[in-house]
Amino acid sequence: MAKYAFPSDCPCGSGKSYKDCCFMYHMEKIHAPTPEALMRSRYAAYVLKKADYLLYSWHPDTRPAELDLNDDVKWVGLTIVGTELGVDGLEGTVEFVAKYKIGGKAAKMTEKSNFVRQGNRWYYFDGDVEE
Repeated sequence: MAKYAFPSDCPCGSGKSYKDCCFMYHMEKIHAPTPEALMRSRYAAYVLKKADYLLYSWHPDTRPAELDLNDDVKWVGLTIVGTELGVDGLEGTVEFVAKYKIGGKAAKMTEKSNFVRQGNRWYYFDGDVEE
């Protein structure tokens, strides 16, 4: 039986182990229950270079045909600035700051991501990025 090597801490910054946090979302066994949980799982997927999960969690109306993750980018930290859930419970936003290094140089990206729920599943729809 194959064993998985789990990071000791989940890259999403929850303080939980990867196995007890984003792993089940990445394996597509369960769906993230909130926009924030989905955003955290997507950040962890960027850290771990899980392009398939990023596409899986992206809304079909805005999803690119493919995703090429830049191997030069090293994601190093995530801060959630705020979250908001629409009154109907079918849309939400998450504002965050993601820190990264590219070519050894530190940088950060701020995004307000938009999420939509269809049935029991949240999807990333789009976002406003400020770098």
